[in-house]
Amino acid sequence: MPDASDEPPYRILPLGSHHDRRSFSCGKEKLDAYLQKQARSEARRRIAAPFVLTAGDESNVIGYYTLSTTGIMLEDLPPEVAQKLPRYPIVPATLLGRLAVDSGYHGRGLGEFLLMDALFRTWRHAEEIASFAVLVDAIDENAAKFYARYEFQSFPDQPSRLFLPMKKIAQLFSK
Repeated sequence: MPDASDEPPYRILPLGSHHDRRSFSCGKEKLDAYLQKQARSEARRRIAAPFVLTAGDESNVIGYYTLSTTGIMLEDLPPEVAQKLPRYPIVPATLLGRLAVDSGYHGRGLGEFLLMDALFRTWRHAEEIASFAVLVDAIDENAAKFYARYEFQSFPDQPSRLFLPMKKIAQLFSK
């Protein structure tokens, strides 16, 4: 985790109109373009809930992630997981749609910081809005490896689609 003595205090906030999205650049055009061109619109329409990471000057975005509700087809889950669930065709989940850190801040543990905030936020609300797991679609192999370090599991037929059961997330935060 980032050391507060080395940096201004980090804050994760819902994306607002005062946040400067134009200068954000993580090195992945798709993730940059989303924040710069779509995120506010999707937040207003309640398609996704974007959260931004700031430090010091709270208008400067140095990282972000999005959350939304989704469903997982029961048949897509690994058999050992699916057999423990009710026979509903779709299981409720939370989609961690995007997660990125500005290139100028890479290597400081901020990806983990954002991920833990997203998982905590999801876990905190899972009793009120049911969610079996957090689901991610890794943008590339490096992203898939990042999520695998936190025990996300791949879907059998979709190696870039990963999930972390809420039961494991609860173990992270209920200690």
